[in-house]
Amino acid sequence: MLRLFRWLVLAALAAAVLLGRPWQYLPPQWNPWEPLAVDHPMTPVTQWKLQRLGDDAEQCQAVLEAAPEGALDYTPLRDYTPVEGCPLVNVVRISRTDVEFNASFTVTCPVAVAWVMYERQQLQPLAASLLGSRLQQVEHFGSFACRNIYHRADARRSQHALANAFDVAAFRMADGTRISVLKDWNNDTEPAKSEFLRQAHSQACRYFRTVLGPDYNQPHENHFHLEGSGFGFCR
Repeated sequence: MLRLFRWLVLAALAAAVLLGRPWQYLPPQWNPWEPLAVDHPMTPVTQWKLQRLGDDAEQCQAVLEAAPEGALDYTPLRDYTPVEGCPLVNVVRISRTDVEFNASFTVTCPVAVAWVMYERQQLQPLAASLLGSRLQQVEHFGSFACRNIYHRADARRSQHALANAFDVAAFRMADGTRISVLKDWNNDTEPAKSEFLRQAHSQACRYFRTVLGPDYNQPHENHFHLEGSGFGFCR
């Protein structure tokens, strides 16, 4: 009888919670049922929503479509296989965001969402506070490349083979200042450039599942590798 009473109490409490819907009073970035938006501050719930977009192309497209005007110029792409053995699924072609790029590029939709969030929430504020200027252009080494990791024949496929990674090499400010990952990661003469890169790298780890830079290994000394898969590896 006592056990039955406990189950009835638990059932009553569960019903009260469901009927009261307390989550509706949560801020949108903490509400698991609220659709993701690119201006939502990053929280564990926001990260969970971002990861789920990989399995929901329609919802991911909806997030991009709802982005503020001027946040990005992109083209949704149908799933296709540009190179045999490297099919692309849930991808978009980005021409520009609020900044210019040295070339357009194709990435998975979740990486596109993560980039826009990262750019708006971290890169632009860092540029203003550390360099007193606005970020105007990003130079990159591309996203899609049908290859194995480090081009090794016996290695597993790189996330670049799925367009699920993006390599950033340099940043250019509106005042003409150029910040290169290769030249400015350890820049004692112009420490603000080095500080910008180090904070940009650190904050990227909140938006991308794998982030690699100059402190990881020699192949990454000249760029940040921003990837949409992994378990939170940041070096």
